[in-house]
Amino acid sequence: MQPPGPPPAFAPTNGDFTFVSSAEADDLSGSIASPDVKLNLGGDFVKESTATTFLRQRGYGWLLEVEDDDPEDHKPLLEELDIDLKDIYYKIRCVLMPMPSLGFNRQVVRDNPDFWGPLAVVLFFSMISLYGQFRVVSWIITIWIFGSLTIFLLARVLGGEVAYGQVLGVIGYSLLPLIVIAPILLVVGSFEVVSTLIKLFGVFWAAYSAASLLVGEEFKTKKPLLIYPIFLLYIYFLSLYTGV
Repeated sequence: MQPPGPPPAFAPTNGDFTFVSSAEADDLSGSIASPDVKLNLGGDFVKESTATTFLRQRGYGWLLEVEDDDPEDHKPLLEELDIDLKDIYYKIRCVLMPMPSLGFNRQVVRDNPDFWGPLAVVLFFSMISLYGQFRVVSWIITIWIFGSLTIFLLARVLGGEVAYGQVLGVIGYSLLPLIVIAPILLVVGSFEVVSTLIKLFGVFWAAYSAASLLVGEEFKTKKPLLIYPIFLLYIYFLSLYTGV
């Protein structure tokens, strides 16, 4: 009779199971480490988590993509709104000091129009014109928009080469002389003669600043036809301020 042979080898495909003792189990205890998957991003290898690998295997890797920040998306607010404070300050000086002898390049007010500067001037003039009559604010803005449109249409009819944006900017900036005389009128308001002279001076100052920029040599003998409505426009602006 032959001695029994060695036990059959472990064959998991045949449904065999191998039982081990507790001592042997201590030797076999441990954990199964998940394989490290590394992703090449821009030359640097980054270790991916199990969730990241799972999403990529299922075709949802696009959820993990991160767009690079564009430096142009982080512009300062003033630059984003196209507001140049130095340019606005220079234009204010050009309007308040319209004398050619001072050496300012006043044509920049017309040739390089902007929106925020004239709007700020008009709103400031509206605020000092309140005196309890809040409807004045809307009236001043309306007269600024449609008055500039009237001057623009008249200038085009007379043969001038000017854009509506240029007229809007010049008319708006030229309200500054009326803002300058406003505190003076508060002081000398009780002196009727002095007050009237200051009002006339302010209107002439504003009208001259606007007309010298809008009425060019192309109008020739037609200059009074454009200067006169500009003068009337600033008289109306002043009447909204004084309440007359």
